[in-house]
Amino acid sequence: MGAAGSKLEKALGDQFPEGERYFGFENFGNTCYCNSVLQALYFCVPFREQLLEYYTSNKSVADAEENLMTCLADLFSQISSQKKKTGVIAPKRFVQRLKKQNELFRSYMHQDAHEFLNYLLNEVVDILEKEAKATKPEHETSSSSSPEKIANGLKVPQAANGVVHKEPIVTWVHNIFQGILTNETRCLRCETVTARDETFLDLSLDIEQNSSITSCLKNFSSTETLHAEDKFFCDKCCSLQEAQKRMKIKKPPHILVIHLKRFKYIEQLGRYKKLSYRVVFPLELKLSNTVEPYADVEYSLFAVVVHVGSGPNHGHYVSLVKSHNHWLFFDDENVEMIEESAVQTFFGSSQEYSSNTDHGYILFYESLGPTK
Repeated sequence: MGAAGSKLEKALGDQFPEGERYFGFENFGNTCYCNSVLQALYFCVPFREQLLEYYTSNKSVADAEENLMTCLADLFSQISSQKKKTGVIAPKRFVQRLKKQNELFRSYMHQDAHEFLNYLLNEVVDILEKEAKATKPEHETSSSSSPEKIANGLKVPQAANGVVHKEPIVTWVHNIFQGILTNETRCLRCETVTARDETFLDLSLDIEQNSSITSCLKNFSSTETLHAEDKFFCDKCCSLQEAQKRMKIKKPPHILVIHLKRFKYIEQLGRYKKLSYRVVFPLELKLSNTVEPYADVEYSLFAVVVHVGSGPNHGHYVSLVKSHNHWLFFDDENVEMIEESAVQTFFGSSQEYSSNTDHGYILFYESLGPTK
């Protein structure tokens, strides 16, 4: 990698960003799914900054128990504090911890990068929530000290023992990745709209051949009619009624993670198949399926996890990352510069059987405007 590293340094020359480090990760047999996601997260600046801050404030705690998050913070700290600008790091401690903790990642089978990302973010949230509960006195975590909550104009009844429902803990992972979806259902008899909110850390989108992220998001929010055996129970009519349902983004996240559903279960085959469909993902994305006041929030693409291969049970993962206006290609130990125009070669194939099997799988977008 010495030669490749110096090649990257030569390519960037005096444009090499001050204080930045570009390190490849060693592959331990089948850990490309992990390497590609970790590179995307390292170049997700708000995530990296929070994790390094966590590392600094926790390294003085002598009896701090090792967990997946401390191993990740340690790895990120190792990269950022390297004397060399480029090179290779072995994320051994992190991978060992991951395999110890979750048997799903223990085998030498091909793993799913999206499953890993989901597991990792939820694990970090769990650790942060446990730590927040441990450091806060009981009276602070319950909302009894705050003004009584009003729901639909009524005071929330207290439980018989006087305990008020605790407010959910909002961690920095939520502040970075969490958005809110609202599921609106309109009864076609009385026109009453029922809305139900749910949070998300990423959006999984169904894909179609020769489409775009914008059209996939439109389909995600398209209106569906509930009728026949799918009728909706309307509380106002007190009976099952035909209704229209749609999903919209009520609060867009600061970092929008989009997972393209490239692996589809085919009933007739009795197995999963990879969809190599061409799905255009723009460098700048405008979200239109949002609720006011977030109409037309704009996002900029900064990382793509790419699945290489024709099937779901084998293949390879690499990642593309935008850092200080340069695009970089990370393939385990190897890191090289690529042109911005090369990003479009990862959209997918417009014909079913194509020699190009490098397809965008997880997209990371950063908001350019306020999402608070």
